[in-house]
Amino acid sequence: MGSTFLSIGWKVLAVLAGLWLLLVLLAWVFQRQLIYLPDRSAPSPPALAGLEEVSFPTDDGLELSAWFVPADGEPAGTVVVSNGNAGNRANRVPLAEGLAARGYSVLLTDYRGYGGNEGSPDEDGLVTDARAAADYLLSRDDVDEDRLVYFGESVGSGVAAALAAERPPAALVLRSPFPGLADVGQANYPFLPVGLLLRDRFDTDARLASYGGPTLMIAGDNDSIVPTRLSRDLAEDHADEYVEISGAGHNDLALLAGEELLDAVDTFLRDVLPGPA
Repeated sequence: MGSTFLSIGWKVLAVLAGLWLLLVLLAWVFQRQLIYLPDRSAPSPPALAGLEEVSFPTDDGLELSAWFVPADGEPAGTVVVSNGNAGNRANRVPLAEGLAARGYSVLLTDYRGYGGNEGSPDEDGLVTDARAAADYLLSRDDVDEDRLVYFGESVGSGVAAALAAERPPAALVLRSPFPGLADVGQANYPFLPVGLLLRDRFDTDARLASYGGPTLMIAGDNDSIVPTRLSRDLAEDHADEYVEISGAGHNDLALLAGEELLDAVDTFLRDVLPGPA
């Protein structure tokens, strides 16, 4: 009898191990479908005063669509937004509207594979797209390079940090940032060897070590996707200022375009950016 139960036990363990290995294999094969959740449709432009529908090329031959939202009055700076992993630029209209009202021009972009753009997203591609967006802004007569700001949210914080490491902005704002994507993955999937599986790593910690310019980080204290402790840890090492919004979850309006977030960004940028020439 004892040997029979032992045999059954080993068979159950073998089945469970097989299922786990299958799960690991599926996670490795389909990881980018888990990381990137694009709305691929081309959004209709919102009714914002002065909005321009623009496009610009990438180094690898894509043409990306974006919206340029001018500041109300003389711009205090220009903000290029690197989105999180879901939706498209239409979801960031409240952010652009709030920043424009506070005196900042804003470029709302979409990565490859998002918002009607061709291509498929991956880490190198997203950084290439952000580089193209910055190049486009610097080609405009109404954008001052000395007051150019990178704003990255969630996965976009890794994109913005990577771009800042190679071409520093006047200031960097990171919302719901993390040291590396492996840290986020391990927090959400503790039963998987995330660090061994990931192709796209978004190593924000290492990128910021090569930047060193003015940096604001903002997080919500009720974030169940990017644990708040990860943002705190990154801010402790790299942020000049850290703002934590009470009760805010990862996808809450408070972290997208809430008054506390917008005021924190405005106050920080007014402090670190030079005045208009």
